[in-house]
Amino acid sequence: MKKLLCLLAALCMAGTMVTALSEEDSSIADIAGVVMITYNNVPWNFPIDPMEMDPDTIFMVNKHMFLSDDYVPDDLVEMKKLKLDKDGNNTSGGVRMVDGTWQLQRECAEALVALCDAARAAGHELYLKSGYRSYYKQAVMYENRLEKYGYDDGWVTKPGASDHQTGLGCDVVPKNWTDRGMNEDMAKEAECQWMAAHCAEFGFILRYPSDKEDLTEINYEPWHLRYVGNPAATYIMENGLCLEEFQMQLQAAVEEFLAAGGPSFLVEGFVQVSAEDKYSRY
Repeated sequence: MKKLLCLLAALCMAGTMVTALSEEDSSIADIAGVVMITYNNVPWNFPIDPMEMDPDTIFMVNKHMFLSDDYVPDDLVEMKKLKLDKDGNNTSGGVRMVDGTWQLQRECAEALVALCDAARAAGHELYLKSGYRSYYKQAVMYENRLEKYGYDDGWVTKPGASDHQTGLGCDVVPKNWTDRGMNEDMAKEAECQWMAAHCAEFGFILRYPSDKEDLTEINYEPWHLRYVGNPAATYIMENGLCLEEFQMQLQAAVEEFLAAGGPSFLVEGFVQVSAEDKYSRY
């Protein structure tokens, strides 16, 4: 959203395409009832309007798409600890946390508070166990894992490839898993089943689904939520996708849109660019 707002503000100041865009933008329903969005008479062949997605929240990080070692989200906020009044209302705007404090990007943090409040209302207590991790903290974790097992076992990824560095990824666990080693058995817990069923309502997806390990190259993690915003989260979860599949579809739509002469300012923020893999020795 930040990139789109800044870009639209700049265009308004320059007196350029915003007015023309609003006049020429159109929606056409085909015979099957599918709505086709066009910009300057160029069709946008993707289920979500680009104006409804934020490049700063839907971008993907994985073992092939790296963040730089100096990447730090610019709107990190420290999560507050949950305080409830006598009626059970969240008076602090916080969440339950396992150890110490964690940071998340502001929009993600606010969405997580709303998700945890809704879970509590449904009879489930959720705990934030991990949030933002810097490149260097991830490097230490990765090195420690390698030293312990002698190989990359798929549980801790290389620095630059961690979803946690985005400040949009978080590990959320049930109360009875706060002091246990995390594994896929957690998916049997009612709290995790509730998260899987309702996370998209708050803009989150399950980042590493059980049936997508060949694409994510990460073991199934029923506790790992990733904030992408409501439109993208709804589409991803309703269609049983992982973020890799979503991005493949989106990148294809962007390429097609640009090749047909669509206005580049609408979609150029969605183009994925990888930083250098500083840990290529592994």
